[in-house]
Amino acid sequence: MGVKGLAHVAIQARDYTATIAFYTEVLGFKRGHHWSLPSFHIQEASMLISPDGRTCLEIFDNDAVIPAQGKKASSEEEIAHGALLHFAFYVDNVEEIYQKALAHGARTFVEPDTLSLGEPPLLVKNALIHSPNGEIIEFIEEVDFDRSGFNPTP
Repeated sequence: MGVKGLAHVAIQARDYTATIAFYTEVLGFKRGHHWSLPSFHIQEASMLISPDGRTCLEIFDNDAVIPAQGKKASSEEEIAHGALLHFAFYVDNVEEIYQKALAHGARTFVEPDTLSLGEPPLLVKNALIHSPNGEIIEFIEEVDFDRSGFNPTP
């Protein structure tokens, strides 16, 4: 037995309804199961299922008392630090999804560009945004990061 893949990432939403709308309307997630757990101070929670049908985002209301890394930002301008730096979604077209996200209230963090990573160079087309809820999200076009079989020529 071993790890099969990433199950979900949990997000606490300042505006629960707007956060659900951003991930469903912009990024194509669908709302799966939703619940409340008053004993844990969770008024609203939803599991959003990604277009791959397997990985999910778990969205909690702003007052939910849940284990978390780091601290909440005290304002939209503040950067909060914790264990999670950002998360990334593979997309067909970085520019297109970046523009769609901006049109739905996201803010630019890093504009679309192609980066050259390492030696030998691995070209990566990506962009980063602040979602309307404040998460830093990277959009990245499909790339094979598995270079474990790479043997440089002597």
